[in-house]
Amino acid sequence: MPLPPPHPCSAEANLQAALALLLELQRQGLRRLVLCPGSRSAPLALAAGLLAEQGLELFCGVDERSAAFLALGLSRGDGRPAALVTTSGTAVANLLPAVVEADFGAIPLLVLSADRPARLKGCGANQTVNQESFLASSCRCLLQGDSRGLAAMELSDLRVFAQQAWAKALLPPWGPVHCNLPFEEPLHAPAESISRLQSELKAQPPEAASGEDLIPSLAAGAGEGLPFDLDRPGVVIAGPWRGRAEDLPGFAAALQRWQARTGWPVLADPLSGLRGWPGLSCVLSYDLFLAEGHQLPSAPQLLRLGPVPASRRLQAWIQRSAGVQLLVSEQDPRNLDALGTASQHWPHGLEAWLAQHPASRWDAPVAAGNQRWRDLWWAAEQQVQQRLDQLLPAQGLSEPGLARNLSRVLPADWGLMLASSSPVRDWESFSAPDAPCRSIDGFRGASGIDGTLSLAAGLAISRGPLVLLSGDLALLHDANGWLWLQQLRERGAQLTVVMVDNGGGGIFEQLPIRPALDFERLFAMPQAMDHLRWAEGYGIPAQRVESLEALPQAMAWAHGQTLSLLVVQTDRQADAQLRQSLRRTMVELATR
Repeated sequence: MPLPPPHPCSAEANLQAALALLLELQRQGLRRLVLCPGSRSAPLALAAGLLAEQGLELFCGVDERSAAFLALGLSRGDGRPAALVTTSGTAVANLLPAVVEADFGAIPLLVLSADRPARLKGCGANQTVNQESFLASSCRCLLQGDSRGLAAMELSDLRVFAQQAWAKALLPPWGPVHCNLPFEEPLHAPAESISRLQSELKAQPPEAASGEDLIPSLAAGAGEGLPFDLDRPGVVIAGPWRGRAEDLPGFAAALQRWQARTGWPVLADPLSGLRGWPGLSCVLSYDLFLAEGHQLPSAPQLLRLGPVPASRRLQAWIQRSAGVQLLVSEQDPRNLDALGTASQHWPHGLEAWLAQHPASRWDAPVAAGNQRWRDLWWAAEQQVQQRLDQLLPAQGLSEPGLARNLSRVLPADWGLMLASSSPVRDWESFSAPDAPCRSIDGFRGASGIDGTLSLAAGLAISRGPLVLLSGDLALLHDANGWLWLQQLRERGAQLTVVMVDNGGGGIFEQLPIRPALDFERLFAMPQAMDHLRWAEGYGIPAQRVESLEALPQAMAWAHGQTLSLLVVQTDRQADAQLRQSLRRTMVELATR
């Protein structure tokens, strides 16, 4: 059966269409683009190269999965969608883990995938797959270019296409948008066409980005009244922050206002951004003193902010609290009540929720009963923290001890990324209460270990100097993330990786499966390798940290490098036993 004839076009027309699309995205506010190699995507690659000469920040990487996570880190860093360009075929399939995380984590992202025209679909043409459906379930929307090829679209249509893509990524809840862009051959514009377009761009540079006014928000409707009695005890549960970085100070100020009126303790997840916030009193050790056997009462009222924290012990305590529970999310109308206990959900943010209630409600002093309730929690927190400072140094080099020491050693102006599994949980339980307030990120939307190193690289570029705390398997899972060294160096960015080498999946030691058949092989999966030599193969300077006392010196050395690795070897079986022992001790201490 004969194929339909191709739409008549030229390589220059393809390049002009790709350039028009990217120019409009840049006008909307696009600042960064991550490019993966390919032939079908050549018009997009050339257009990106031309715009890189006009201010677009261009990143080039060979591994689509790592590139997608770099773009995700860039987007998370400043809250503005980065664009990711790939060729057709399985290249698009490699983007799924990052797109899933962008979806669940409410991170804006633009995926621009080149494709074959529709006439080559379903007939066995090389590298032609149903890529338009690969990411559909996790994207805010799929936008399809003209099925005959992008060059068949009018300039006005290309502009509208780009505007829709940008707006959809930033429409609450923020998330990924997939733009699938067919290109008909020929694909590779000649040098004279490229030079002419280059001259035109120099003569008339792209319009300046429109700015923050293009970022929409949910329209806040009328609330259902204040569901709480402010003169009765309650607790605030602050989960991971999913809003924009620039909105966090206003959020924290609103929470301070609430706490000043009610006296309610704030149980702050490490990813909430609130630990160490000036003027805010947060309980950090809840995961320890809410362990099995605790005698702390359930909360009569709960104000829950954002997604539920990672602590299973805290989750169980929330489920036992039978009083009113209000869930407040920041511009995310989706159901975030994984525990099924919230009686109401306000998706317009804490500031908007408080603003709808009369100012006179906030003038009264804290009720006496609330003061006693607050003191009960604060006494438990102080006792646990003091005891941790006494017990952890005696344990030598342990993962809980590393979390506590690193929280104090890390400079206040450095950010932190916590890998999934053990690192984020240890920081939740054991980081120090006197550690400075800092930007802390973790990607717990889907809680995978995919792309850990590339995410950190994106954050370090878009936000500033960063430390990544990761386990060995999570780091190995994204080994190609080391290839971002040159991109970091070119931009003067700094990333220090602190890797816990516990010989495999330490998180499984904390589950009741150690007696299982061949535990090491089936669950822990230790990898026989020299991590220092592994890093050396990528040109990454690395050191081994032999003790917690050596950590400050090692960190000082690392801060002189662009990208470096510090290896901390621990005993995962001993650390699992230590965590259990500490929980038993803290429960007894807090409930005396």
